[in-house]
Amino acid sequence: MKTKPILLTLVIAAVLGSGLYAILGGSGNTSVGTATASNELTREQSCALSVERGKSIDAAATGDLAAYRAVEDPLDLTTLMSFKDIDGNEQTLADWSGRMVLLNLWATWCPPCREEMPWLEELEVTKGGENFQVVPVSIDAGDKGKPLDFLKSIDIKAMPFMHDNTMNAFHNLRKKGVALGMPTTLLVDTNGCALGVLNGPAHWASDDAKRFIDAALGLGKV
Repeated sequence: MKTKPILLTLVIAAVLGSGLYAILGGSGNTSVGTATASNELTREQSCALSVERGKSIDAAATGDLAAYRAVEDPLDLTTLMSFKDIDGNEQTLADWSGRMVLLNLWATWCPPCREEMPWLEELEVTKGGENFQVVPVSIDAGDKGKPLDFLKSIDIKAMPFMHDNTMNAFHNLRKKGVALGMPTTLLVDTNGCALGVLNGPAHWASDDAKRFIDAALGLGKV
């Protein structure tokens, strides 16, 4: 008969525990509050966090990608550049929100750009999908005819066609000290913030490049 007081004590403890659980916000941890705060980050704050993330994967850029470097300052690429798709529709990196992008600025008058284009295509074929896409942007002057003809001549089909005949994308990056020449290739996170840059050509179809993309996507070890 002495079990009733003990049982009552346990019930009271459970009720008090439930009250404490509610006061702490359900799980008793701060994950909900953190998520809310994260959603309220400004673009600058979000890109500042991307700088730190970019540094964390910098060590994965080895061999054929040894020239890759993490960006040093927050860089919001969604407002820094725009380009047009094959139908003439204006695009920005905000259109790739939620997907990591390897953004390649190239031109037909740039021999190293032309050389690495099939490697970028192979990277897109092997690694492209809902989480990652290679996006080359031609900065050729004039209309889209010349760069489009070149891509067709080397059977580029997997990557989207993008064109900026104003060269503003390149000039804006050069003013930021990011683009030093052609080609310029940037790794962009799912929020449109720059993680890092590689100036000059690279063998993007190499095992080094594929391991690097895996690391960036969190699929491999840095």
